[in-house]
Amino acid sequence: MKKLTVALIALGYVVGCAAKEIRIDKKAYAEKLQGFWLGQSIANWTGLITEMDKIGTPETMPFYTDDDWGKPDQKAFWGEYVPHASTINFYFETSGTPWGADDDTDIEYVYLHLHHKYKTAQLTAEQLRQGWLTHTYSETDAPLYKKFADSTPTAENFLWVSNERARILMAQGMLPPQTSEVEHNQFYNMIDAQLTTELFGLLAPGKPKLALTIAELPIRISANHEAASIARFYIVMHALAAVIDHSLPRSQQVFSLAEQASLVLAQEQFPLKMYQFIKQHYQQNSDKSDWEATRDAVYQRYQLQTNDGYKYEQPFDAGINFAASLISLFYGQGDIVETIRIGTLVGWDSDNPTATWGGLLGFILGAQGVKNAFNQHQLSDSYWIHRTRRNFRDYTPTQAGEDTFSLMAERSIKIINRILEQTAPVQYWLIKSE
Repeated sequence: MKKLTVALIALGYVVGCAAKEIRIDKKAYAEKLQGFWLGQSIANWTGLITEMDKIGTPETMPFYTDDDWGKPDQKAFWGEYVPHASTINFYFETSGTPWGADDDTDIEYVYLHLHHKYKTAQLTAEQLRQGWLTHTYSETDAPLYKKFADSTPTAENFLWVSNERARILMAQGMLPPQTSEVEHNQFYNMIDAQLTTELFGLLAPGKPKLALTIAELPIRISANHEAASIARFYIVMHALAAVIDHSLPRSQQVFSLAEQASLVLAQEQFPLKMYQFIKQHYQQNSDKSDWEATRDAVYQRYQLQTNDGYKYEQPFDAGINFAASLISLFYGQGDIVETIRIGTLVGWDSDNPTATWGGLLGFILGAQGVKNAFNQHQLSDSYWIHRTRRNFRDYTPTQAGEDTFSLMAERSIKIINRILEQTAPVQYWLIKSE
């Protein structure tokens, strides 16, 4: 915890303590939370189209480029197409059809539910363990899943690598953070925690130190060392998005968030060095539309070679996907449409970085802003959590799916109120709309 404490102190000097009072309009913030879930869902399902299609073997499987947008999707490296789209393009669900849960949104939904259920500012290790065991399937009790109409049904619990290993350990009685210790979980440095913890930043608006405190055990369910640091980077960006300077151009807004979040990255670890390399490559590139040049530089520097203390292992490493996400962040310049498009094409585990930025930019824009950005005004507000997880209340029994982004936002406001009352009653005010 020493390194994390030092990072939090440094972060506090820059962003955490400048404003003595933060006033948040409940109605406006709820609309932003709806934008988070909507933007994340669009990005998740768009990025899934190219997930693992291009994993850094350009001799036999060349990377995608801008020219591939709108063209037929290619098979992922395991030899399958996705069932929900045949072309590389934005994916939308319209009113009447729910957004399906996926691993980029469903564990965050579990945490939202647990905070609501236990009425607590910070979940305990045992509450997290019981929540995972109650709401995720094991490898043995997972339902049969048909990926395609003509495919053979197979059991699928929608957990992979580090999350899958952590669940096995929790079923054996182990608690976090032990579930991410190197001697127990060989996948501790995979991407998993990035997918599951960004929400905590939004539950502590304007207070990144508080967000990191309540997120630490959820992070450590599946991530350790650099992978945990990368998850903290994203959480800080989400926490600071609540107090962003809206007078700045959108590109400066997101670059400022990233720069402040980089303070949680330790000097001696590779994520900070990756961040600095990619930022510099972007800044020195005279063609700000040529994201492919930086992607190719990342491939050379971090996959073909070992640099900055990072050694590539798998296409779902936290490291290579952190690098990929930064490419889409910088070259997307705060434009949600362009950021998701680039993230979908850039390669590796493409649905994860896109979902992260879709959620962040969706929060900044709000739900209506997301609809305006894509010129899609009949987008679904419904969510189908039982696609991947189990044992949740059906909040919408008369319609498809079990919940809506609107209802999820309402519960989030109550959770935020409780977190602020229990941790920082003087510095926060959630106010009703005027």
